[in-house]
Amino acid sequence: MKLYFKYAAILVKSQMQYKASFFMTVAGQFITSFSSFFAVYFLFDRFNEVDGYTFSEVLICFAAVLMAFSMAECFLRGFDTFPQLIKSGSLDRMLLRPRSVIFQVLTSTMEFSRIGRFMQAAVTLGYAIPTCGVDWTYDKVLTLIAMIIGGIAVYAGLFILYAAISFFTIEGLEFMNIFTDGTREFGQYPMSIYGKGILKFFTYVIPIALFQYYPFLYLVGRSVEWWYGLLPLIGLIFIVPCYGFFVFGLSRYKSTGS
Repeated sequence: MKLYFKYAAILVKSQMQYKASFFMTVAGQFITSFSSFFAVYFLFDRFNEVDGYTFSEVLICFAAVLMAFSMAECFLRGFDTFPQLIKSGSLDRMLLRPRSVIFQVLTSTMEFSRIGRFMQAAVTLGYAIPTCGVDWTYDKVLTLIAMIIGGIAVYAGLFILYAAISFFTIEGLEFMNIFTDGTREFGQYPMSIYGKGILKFFTYVIPIALFQYYPFLYLVGRSVEWWYGLLPLIGLIFIVPCYGFFVFGLSRYKSTGS
């Protein structure tokens, strides 16, 4: 862990060599994310509620998903660019080093400029918390924290899964963006509004709803099932099969000869 933070410090220093560019990128991420916020705002400006949910309640979903995604994208960006490591032959060099491939990929790239999205999510959450009408008892606070942590874990698993698939395809598969960037966009609303089929898929196949929808129901008082607040922890379990598939792909890896 000490070595990981040392690598992180090195990447911070390298990105801060161009401070103006870095802070402009952070500002750009912050401002761009507001386009999604305004889409939600104008929808509720026309309709007072969506499927019975108020504006402030939906903003909790919006902020939790965006916060989780921005954190995962910041620290797991190396897996998102993993196909390039295979095509360029950089993965061959990683295999010759004493450290694990997972560790090297994690520390190869970190996009700290994604803090702009995180800040936007934090501002949105700061507005939603006092206006959503939730009685913020300790269990509700823990549920919200679990939603964010579980979301980070699920997105981490998806990034690892994307990298694992590229062992067999070489090129990255763009359809995986449906589950990463796509869920960041339509995850800004409770999953139930998209229909039972979509809700079941994102419950039993890709567990987005386990950190976004079910704990949200308990949070806003639409359900009295207290264990809904524990469902985001399944996101931590989701990483296990994704990691296993990555290890399997690595065992079948053949150099591209680049």
